[in-house]
Amino acid sequence: MSKLYVLYEHSAGFALFRVTEFEELAAFLPQVEESVTDLQRFNSVVTLIGFQPFKSAVVALENINAISEGILPEDLNLFLEGALPKRKKRSKCTLGVADPKLGAAISEALEIPCSHTGAVPEILRGIRHHFHALIKGLTLKACSVAQLGLGHSYSRARVKFNVHRVDNMIIQSIALLDQLDKDINTFSMRIREWYSYHFPELVSIVPDNHLYTKCAEFVKDRKSLSEESLEPLTEILGDSEKAQAIIDASKMSMGMDISPVDLINIQMFAGRVVALSNYRKQIAEYLHTKMNSVAPNLTTLIGDQVGARLISKAGSLTSLAKYPASTLQILGAEKALFRALKTRSNTPKYGLLYHSTFIGRAGLKNKGRISRYLANKCSIASRIDCFSETQTTVFGEKLRQQVEDRLKFYETGDIPMKNIDVMKQAMEEALQEQEQADASAKKKKKKKKKEKKEEEPMDED
Repeated sequence: MSKLYVLYEHSAGFALFRVTEFEELAAFLPQVEESVTDLQRFNSVVTLIGFQPFKSAVVALENINAISEGILPEDLNLFLEGALPKRKKRSKCTLGVADPKLGAAISEALEIPCSHTGAVPEILRGIRHHFHALIKGLTLKACSVAQLGLGHSYSRARVKFNVHRVDNMIIQSIALLDQLDKDINTFSMRIREWYSYHFPELVSIVPDNHLYTKCAEFVKDRKSLSEESLEPLTEILGDSEKAQAIIDASKMSMGMDISPVDLINIQMFAGRVVALSNYRKQIAEYLHTKMNSVAPNLTTLIGDQVGARLISKAGSLTSLAKYPASTLQILGAEKALFRALKTRSNTPKYGLLYHSTFIGRAGLKNKGRISRYLANKCSIASRIDCFSETQTTVFGEKLRQQVEDRLKFYETGDIPMKNIDVMKQAMEEALQEQEQADASAKKKKKKKKKEKKEEEPMDED
């Protein structure tokens, strides 16, 4: 008859319990579930074998980090080695654990079969419920304090060592960029409608929203425009003819007169919109630098904004790297895909990749082919960016050239290079870059050492 031992990992330490009448418990699982809430009945089922408290909060955090990754910590290994029966008798025993990964690590190290099914989850539930009563000298308040402290430190450590933390900045910045585009467009339309009461001719001369807002902020009252205003307007528009057309139109405008207070409000609102537009440019530059540091090859291949949208849609660069090329191709067109599957019509050829310049340049017949090919190259680029130790744009440049060659092949019939040959070239170039970087780093270190040696005697004098 096999003996069941149950391991329980608490924030205060490790505890090992022995369960009596294991075979009967497995057979009468409903009765076990009922006895979990009653301490007296549960005490007759479970007996404490050993308890090892953590020496400090740092030790507790190290152990919980190892357990969460399915690694057997040294403290737990030593505790189980001493508390469990000798190795010869362990074949007749079973150790109940909550995590199957930890169970696999324990069975490999200590040669004891582990289980996480059957009556084990219910027994662990009972131990969790009555833990403060099962361990002598441990109170419910002390348990809650230990759990709260370890929970905070564990969460802080997970956030600190989160591999997606840089991706989060890209996801947030592309979301902010899209929101700013919508808001600036809405506000610009509001200014057009508002200011057109006073100067309706300006819309036809300056159709661009950003330039229109700048002009409205500068002009204010159209009657104040004169030949002296030509230079400032030329600076805003970058076109002297348009600036002159605005001055001429202001003299013969059909717009109504507006009070100074209303013009001040329009000017203030226009100033806010211009500031938002300038901020949008700053966010675009920030996104460009972030994408170049996080996913340089993907950025080189399809641009920073399309690459950022793909990462945002996938959730992280790691998730995007794990997607097959077929999923990446229709990422962003999920509604169209499910509608096509439901109605048994043609599935979509592209999702977010449609915004890439390659698909716009391809002919109507070749759009689906080039999107499939581009998705394949994006999948390769994202995997290189995610899993490579050193960052380089060599692979992105080569992949981009491959897509260019494929476009030429569709147009002219020129056969492009094979993928294996292109990747070999890219590997050689990447290795050369790495060697040059290492050589320059060594030179810098030598210079620093020389400078330190030269400075030392000067300090002594």
